[in-house]
Amino acid sequence: MSFFRPLDAEGDARAFRSGAADPADRIREVCDRIDRGEPEIRALLPEPDRRDRLLAEARALAVRYPDPSDRPALYGLLLGVKDIFNAEGFETRAGSRLPPAELGGRESEALSALKAAGALVLGKTVTTEFAFFAPGPTRNPRDLRRTPGGSSSGSAAGAAAGFFHLALGTQTIGSISRPAAYCGVAGWKPSYGRVSAEGVFPFSPSVDHIGLIAPDARALALGAGVLCGGWRGIPAPARKPVLAVPEGPYLDQASPEARERFERTVAALAAGGWTVLRIPALRNIEEINARHRRVAAAEMDRTHARLFPKYENLYAPATRDLILEGRKVPEDRLAADREGRFSLRRELEDALKSAGADLWISPSAPGPAPLGLESTGNPSMNLPWTHAGLPTLSLPAGVFPDGLPAGLQVAAPFGRDEELFGFGIALEKNLENGT
Repeated sequence: MSFFRPLDAEGDARAFRSGAADPADRIREVCDRIDRGEPEIRALLPEPDRRDRLLAEARALAVRYPDPSDRPALYGLLLGVKDIFNAEGFETRAGSRLPPAELGGRESEALSALKAAGALVLGKTVTTEFAFFAPGPTRNPRDLRRTPGGSSSGSAAGAAAGFFHLALGTQTIGSISRPAAYCGVAGWKPSYGRVSAEGVFPFSPSVDHIGLIAPDARALALGAGVLCGGWRGIPAPARKPVLAVPEGPYLDQASPEARERFERTVAALAAGGWTVLRIPALRNIEEINARHRRVAAAEMDRTHARLFPKYENLYAPATRDLILEGRKVPEDRLAADREGRFSLRRELEDALKSAGADLWISPSAPGPAPLGLESTGNPSMNLPWTHAGLPTLSLPAGVFPDGLPAGLQVAAPFGRDEELFGFGIALEKNLENGT
């Protein structure tokens, strides 16, 4: 059973700014949709007066910007906020049972920037506990029997169900790309540090990325231009990019059905005039996986050094186990593992440059969304790009034989988010046309 469809963020942005449409009408429609679908999807934290609050905020926005020519880029767009971001007027629970007073603080800089650009906060979205693996109640709108992925579960499910135009998410392993792929929407993980993490409850600061989930790359680009300092604008590509497939044990982690779906996409791209190279890469993926796990565990332990002794009995077993695992990682081991991020970044960028390629492509997930809500799925396809801090887009890329969505993960060199969007939007158009 499939609930609703994503909103047209790009179209609504144009219509709201020009005055051709009133955000209040979209708010009423979305709140009706939430009333019907949220009892099943459970993407949002409850808010009894959501409709009245949003309509009041839309009226205030219209008073502030009466002249359409002065309206900011995100005027009237609805925003989901993962519940590890501090947001004025909302508690921060981080998917946990800890007292919210222990977790909150000054509003997230990323959220404040989006609000200043005219976005309206639809509400907080469900996350796994402290953005790790202990799942919340959210279901996949494409099939309610299946996980939406994690940890940005509510952000992906809500975007897929049309509850908001954009959603803030984070990725420490695969928490944007994987749920975006499972739910059939798009996800952007920026270059590490390109978007401020201030005001976001941390998981592992050395590999935490602040990004967005939205219906498509064009919608993501609207938010990226607001969130990124020194945004240079998205270039219009003069040519199709050269794409590189990372052959070897990294791709072997994908299921046979994911490999088959990916190879069909690669073949279609090649038939459509895209140059696709196959480059041996990530041969030491087991070592990379272990290194990333140690960094995440050790930094989770350090992040919770104040809270865990007070509230250990309130933590989910998976989170508790990771913290205890991280406690065993000595500081010199952690320092060496952090340095490995930069070695991997150089390795991946050098391989692209030597081959004359522009972008890496790979599956966004090792298979379709798994049945059940006990697990959020496997992030192995996302881990090395997160570890290296390279910017990625996850784009909808067809469906599996059972009709569940598949995703194509596209990675660019560090700091090249603008070029990634330029190429990615062109690639998305071809994927939408079946190429």
